[in-house]
Amino acid sequence: MSNWYHTLQTQTERFLTWRHARKERLKRKQAGKNTVLSWIESFLWAAVVVLFLNQFLIQAYVIPSGSMIPTLQIGDRIFVNKAVFGPELIPGYGKLPGYRSPQRDEIIIFENPSYVSRPPAVEVFHRLVFMLTLSLVNLDRDEFGRPREQFLIKRAAGYEGDRIRVRDGQHEFRSRGEAEWMSEADHRALHGLEYPVQRLVEASSMRDFADAGRARALADIGVAAPRELRDAVNRAARAQVTDRFALTEGYNRTRYQVAPNSGRFERLHHEGETGWYVPDGHLFGMGDNRDNSRDARDFGPVPLDAVLGRAMVRYWPAGRIGAIQ
Repeated sequence: MSNWYHTLQTQTERFLTWRHARKERLKRKQAGKNTVLSWIESFLWAAVVVLFLNQFLIQAYVIPSGSMIPTLQIGDRIFVNKAVFGPELIPGYGKLPGYRSPQRDEIIIFENPSYVSRPPAVEVFHRLVFMLTLSLVNLDRDEFGRPREQFLIKRAAGYEGDRIRVRDGQHEFRSRGEAEWMSEADHRALHGLEYPVQRLVEASSMRDFADAGRARALADIGVAAPRELRDAVNRAARAQVTDRFALTEGYNRTRYQVAPNSGRFERLHHEGETGWYVPDGHLFGMGDNRDNSRDARDFGPVPLDAVLGRAMVRYWPAGRIGAIQ
């Protein structure tokens, strides 16, 4: 027993002596370290932590446009949950799996389908600076010095298997296997959702835009438009905001009615009636500010792999702090 106790005591003394000597070496090393190098080391550690959080967990973004008004205003600063749908391994490359897919009505951020990428090294550098500064500094700018929109933030208005269409300015969808169309207003009421959708075009003006499209179609085939259509053109021209979808719908319908044997206008009219189809592995993002939003109605459904995260909370301005619905 005494030999065992003596061995334990010896080993304990050796360990304590080694630990004390190690602490003293670290103190001498720290004392002799250049102050500038210490600051640099602290900054680098902080940068690594910020990059890790931004890349894999939560990233800060600033809202650049009014496409999500009134839900999100220009200049709002938000945090986006990047872990939920799977973060990228490195900025711009190698998406990791998430623990679920985006759901209908969620506000998501995704890669702009129209964005033209820089060389990989430049792209990664821009993204690193953007994350390190919590979205305050964006070096990715066009030839006029304006920030390029690499990311878009929209509401997931359509899911895989859906048909999406616009009727009288209102968004409708028909889910896979369903025979009836459901308006967004009915969908919100059915599920108790309260997110707002803003329209800049008055409901009373929708007929004018459709009639203006009809008048344009008649003019293109050399037919004089009747007086009521010409009056609609004048009223539509005085409107501050144009509903381009109503114009297009009126145009394509008239061209198809005049020449039903035209394969092109038959297809365009059919697409207008049946809406956009959202294939598997995609979703359909739309801005809440429906008349001032460039979204999937312009560039089509977005692959789920391009979705980077879900809008989580607004942290600035102070008067608008809160969860994002």
